[in-house]
Amino acid sequence: MRYPNLTSAFLGAALVFFSTSGHATENGAPTTPAGLYDFGAGFTPPATPTGTFGIRTALYSASTLKDGNGNDQPVAFSLDVLSVGLAYLRMTDQQILGARYGWGAVLPFFAMNASLEVPTPFGTFSDSANVLRQADLQVLPLILQWNPSPNLGINTQFQIQAPTGDYDEDRLVSPGLNRWAFSPILNATYITDGGFEVSSSFQLDFNTRNPDTDYRSGVEYRHEFALGQHIGSWTAGLGGYYYRQLTDDDGPGLTDGNRAQALALGPAVSFFKPGLPAVWLHAYKEFEARNRAEGYTVALRIGKTF
Repeated sequence: MRYPNLTSAFLGAALVFFSTSGHATENGAPTTPAGLYDFGAGFTPPATPTGTFGIRTALYSASTLKDGNGNDQPVAFSLDVLSVGLAYLRMTDQQILGARYGWGAVLPFFAMNASLEVPTPFGTFSDSANVLRQADLQVLPLILQWNPSPNLGINTQFQIQAPTGDYDEDRLVSPGLNRWAFSPILNATYITDGGFEVSSSFQLDFNTRNPDTDYRSGVEYRHEFALGQHIGSWTAGLGGYYYRQLTDDDGPGLTDGNRAQALALGPAVSFFKPGLPAVWLHAYKEFEARNRAEGYTVALRIGKTF
C-alpha cells in the first residue's frame, strides 16, 4: 500500500512553542521551539493559488531546574507557557535544483507564568512574571521540496527568527529573545509499502548577540523524530526530540559554557485525509536535562491547504 503526496508536515518549521527557563543559552530559552516535527516532516503541501494556513497551540510546564550534571537545583521554580502560533505556507511549481520552491512565516503569541525562589545567605530571593505578548516572528524565505518516490519526501528550509517579540531584560521571562537567529533545517520521511513511517528533522540555530545584555547564546542542535504506523487516515506511534547546545555561551559573568541538553519522548498521532484539515497531536515528557528546565509539553496542530 503506497501513500503518495502526503502533505501533512506543511507547518513543521513554523508553529511555535518555547520551553523557556533553566539557565543555558540566555535565560535558558531554546532559540527555536523543539517538538514541532513529527509525522510527515519530509512532505510539504502541493502548490495552490492560496496556500496553507495553520494554527498550533501548545502547553509547556516545568517545575524542575537541572544543573550541568543533571541534578535538581535547590530552588523553588515553576513555569507554564501557553503558546499559539499562526502560520502561513505557500508552495509553488517553480523549480530550484530539481525541487519545488516555497516560503512561509509564523506569528506566535505566548502566555507565560513563571516564579523562582532561591535561598541565599541573606534570605530568599524571589521573582515572578505573568505576561501575555507577541513572541519573535519566524520567516522561511526558502523551502525546497524533493519527492524521489511516492513513499519518500525530503525538504530543506532556511529560517530567520527576528527580534520582534516583547522583551524586558529585567523580567524573569519574556516572549521575545531580543536577538536574531538563523536556522538551516533538513527534514525527511519514508513510508514503507506496509504503512510504517520513519520521520526525522535536523536543525541548527546560529544566534546573534543580545545588544541589551551583551550575551551571545551558543549554537544549538536538535533532532526531532517520529515512528508510527498508518491505519487508514490515521498515523499513531512514538515521537520526540533530542536537543543539545554545541558551543559555549559568551557573556558577562560566565564561569563555564552553560551548555544545555534534553531528550523528550511520548505518544504522537496524526490525521490526514485529502480535502479535510490535517491534525497532529503529541504529548512529550523531557528526560536527561542539563543546564535547563525539565518538563513536559502537549501540542495540537491543525492546518488546511486552499
